[in-house]
Amino acid sequence: MDLLYLVHRMPYPPNKGDKVRSYHLLKHLVSQHRVFLGTFIDDPADEPYIDTLRALCAGLHVARLDPRSAKLRSLRGLLDGQALTLRYYRDAGLADWVDRTLREHDIRTAVVFSSSMAQYVEHRPDLRMLVDFVDVDSAKWSDYAQAHRGPLSWIYRREGTHLLSYERQVAARAEASFFVTESETRLFQSLAPECADQVEAMCNGVDADFFAPDPTRPSPYEAGEKPLVFTGAMDYWPNVDAVTWFVKDVLPLLREEWPSLRFHIVGRSPNAAVLDLRGEGVNVTGTVDDVRPYLQHAAAVVAPLRLARGIQNKVLEAMAMGRPVVASTSCAAPIDAVVGSELLAAGDAAGFAAAVSALLSTPARAAEVGAAARQCVLQRYSWQSHLSRIERHIDAGVAP
Repeated sequence: MDLLYLVHRMPYPPNKGDKVRSYHLLKHLVSQHRVFLGTFIDDPADEPYIDTLRALCAGLHVARLDPRSAKLRSLRGLLDGQALTLRYYRDAGLADWVDRTLREHDIRTAVVFSSSMAQYVEHRPDLRMLVDFVDVDSAKWSDYAQAHRGPLSWIYRREGTHLLSYERQVAARAEASFFVTESETRLFQSLAPECADQVEAMCNGVDADFFAPDPTRPSPYEAGEKPLVFTGAMDYWPNVDAVTWFVKDVLPLLREEWPSLRFHIVGRSPNAAVLDLRGEGVNVTGTVDDVRPYLQHAAAVVAPLRLARGIQNKVLEAMAMGRPVVASTSCAAPIDAVVGSELLAAGDAAGFAAAVSALLSTPARAAEVGAAARQCVLQRYSWQSHLSRIERHIDAGVAP
């Protein structure tokens, strides 16, 4: 059948968390349906990939979004009582394309990725709406408020309140809504009890064929160093907070025992705070063509996120590469893995240092954890098995 798919960020290339999930959902949908995709592009580096998306879709509209002007535009929400996120992702050209596409095609179902994109179709009572919230974004803003002070704390707290109100409105309107973990699902059900029966978990996965060890893949590291790795988009505040904390509180403990240890921060768009971390024992790569060599040849991978929501793709990808991962307790909790044998968890700086040091001192143990991690991914984190959950809701919209 014909489907409308609305995504807040261009789902290709799949090089950051939300784009990985939105791309694999697109890949699943186009395998069975004709998909009309409306999306935003907020990174000029993604421009060359528009034709790749066009080849996948029956129709495509890509709206250009400049993050700086969008932030200024979103502030108007302070005057009209709206969540700032809605104005950030509001575009007249995309709205016109959606209306025209719905007029010209027999589209009865829209799949919406992130609540902010529901504003383009929520007013259409003739259209069934399936929403992939991914995480409870309103709770993320509330978490940010607690981690900041002054005006930023007030703005984040306000956004948490107003966005939750909108999330509840969208979930009530939708035929079904999805979150990435059972814990996020339960959290939203507690915040929006009126929608509890329409909400379910649809877990993340990982492409274990792509993220697989390859003995011919060369190492990007210098001889003699012990490389420790973090991967992620480095303009995303939870990632910035994670590596800043790790460099300041954990790395000095490790380098006392392991002076050849070097921490590699691998990911696109490092902001000024991340670049300032560069120095002896810390390397900031910026964008790399392929993250797999950095994962495969790392002594260990760390995920010290203190404001993690849902399942982190970066952790699943490292596990698929057969590397031992040490994650924060909150980051490890949503992952269906045996802590201690398939994934290591730590709750504070001393715990992180001890876990990493134990892996460095016993390479055989590190290899054992890495091998178990890959088996965990192969057995429990197939994209197809998880994303197929949405199909019964799509089928329910097919006329008899």
